[in-house]
Amino acid sequence: MVNVDRPFGALKSRMSGIRVNAVAPRTALALVIGLTGLAAPAAALAAGVAGHEEKNAVPIAAAATTVKAAVAGDLPGTPITKPAAKPAAKPAAKPAAKPATKPAAAKTAKPAVKKAAKAAAPTAKQLHPRGVPGGQVSFKPTKAQLKNAKAIVETGKKMGLPPRAWVIAVATAMQESTLNNFGDLGASNDHDSLGLFQQRPSSGWGTPKQIQNPSYASKAFYKGLVNVPSWNKLPLTDAAQSVQVSAYPDHYAKWERHAGDVVKSFYGAGPYAKLAAGLK
Repeated sequence: MVNVDRPFGALKSRMSGIRVNAVAPRTALALVIGLTGLAAPAAALAAGVAGHEEKNAVPIAAAATTVKAAVAGDLPGTPITKPAAKPAAKPAAKPAAKPATKPAAAKTAKPAVKKAAKAAAPTAKQLHPRGVPGGQVSFKPTKAQLKNAKAIVETGKKMGLPPRAWVIAVATAMQESTLNNFGDLGASNDHDSLGLFQQRPSSGWGTPKQIQNPSYASKAFYKGLVNVPSWNKLPLTDAAQSVQVSAYPDHYAKWERHAGDVVKSFYGAGPYAKLAAGLK
């Protein structure tokens, strides 16, 4: 076997005279290995090549294996540095999606509450179609008296009667009771007359309780009034007397203007408007 410990110089001296262009393939391989610094394996390989000894085939194969391992980087002491793997590029961070701005809640417009238009007060022609006669009188009504007058007017409205009927009815109650809902006055009673219109139960106007109900008493009067022929064209005193059959038929006329002012107060007009506004 070839002594692999033989100095590399001996190999160099033996090969110094060999021409490059005449070097056999195996000899060239030994030279390359020697030049790379793999001294020990190269020496053994070169010895086998130079001596053309077939018996060196096994050592030569072993040396070749050693060289192959060194080239592959598996030989200890001769690591081959591999290039560091490039880090995988991180995907660019997507900008955080901005939350969709919610549209401001539309303010629900509240429907404007319209105040009911106040009805206009009846005209002078509607209240006093024949004008107002002379000799008028009046008094300042209390809330209780205005409340009774209002019941008379409201009843006339419900029955579908015009303002002229309201004036006749209110003027009649002013003459009969000064708008007071009188009950039984004992010895002061005019017979059995009761209520706003001093109606008598004995004459068929109703029971004492009914007659003292302002709405009932007013309705009873209106029913008698509309039965008078051309009642709306007659002077107030004549129309009232036709229903009441009073001992003083001319006394109703003096209340016509005052009755008209009280009716207008329920429409926010006339001298008693402020007092009427406080009624419930």
